[in-house]
Amino acid sequence: MEIFKEIASLKAFLKQFRQPGDSIGFVPTMGALHAGHLVLVQASRKENTLTVCSIFVNPTQFNNPGDLAKYPNTLQHDVELLEKVGCDVLFCPTQTEMYPHQDHIRFDFGFLDKILEGEFRPGHFSGVGLVVSKLLNIVAPQRAYFGQKDFQQAMIVRKLVADLNLDVVLKLVPTIREPDGLAMSSRNTRLSADHRKSALVFYKGLQKAKTLLQARVPFDAVQEEIKQFCESQPEIKLEYLALADSTNLSLLKSVTPQSILLIAGYAGEVRLIDNLMMNDEN
Repeated sequence: MEIFKEIASLKAFLKQFRQPGDSIGFVPTMGALHAGHLVLVQASRKENTLTVCSIFVNPTQFNNPGDLAKYPNTLQHDVELLEKVGCDVLFCPTQTEMYPHQDHIRFDFGFLDKILEGEFRPGHFSGVGLVVSKLLNIVAPQRAYFGQKDFQQAMIVRKLVADLNLDVVLKLVPTIREPDGLAMSSRNTRLSADHRKSALVFYKGLQKAKTLLQARVPFDAVQEEIKQFCESQPEIKLEYLALADSTNLSLLKSVTPQSILLIAGYAGEVRLIDNLMMNDEN
């Protein structure tokens, strides 16, 4: 696996893979890799000549400086995992390389970045839009791979690609879960043993909400029941349970064929998100 820390050297290397018939697949990450990330890499390897993964903990998308400071850094282990699954290229720039100047462009994605995660993490998606646009410009892949767990982020990136006329196909890969159902996340490593057990309530809450909605319980009542269900667990705080259209993320009060349930909350000091398509079998 080739490893690059500088934009110019990465671009120079990738030139040889711009020939007719070649394709570059790209998996952007913030490191602390887990099986969910590796599935994205494997999906890219199946569809492309070359697979590039980036590891960059992007400061502009953290509205909480403490959260940024606590974000896990496991670069050596990440490199070993990427080599095992056959990743071709790793791009791991410094903050100075990615942001040589203090002034940053701001993005406004309309209602998409004002609801759900945008409401509780103001400025977060502007930072996401900035770093993703930079990375897509640097790597210039034919395909880019994102996980369904960060569904709203994927919708933001889709709008970014459409509005900027970027020549890349976005691939959304289903959420990878632990055997007990907890959605894999780099933040899971920060959970204490007790909070790890309590955190299962978010996925169970999604499943319970889906069952209630299928039984035609009004969504307002479902929200209240899931709040009580989740917060019955030690040190769990629910921020939101939402029902949305998976094609455009408009919020709903009743189920449609394209509905998705989204949930977010805290297990102790660790904030977790998850979601579940209403038409999934799980």
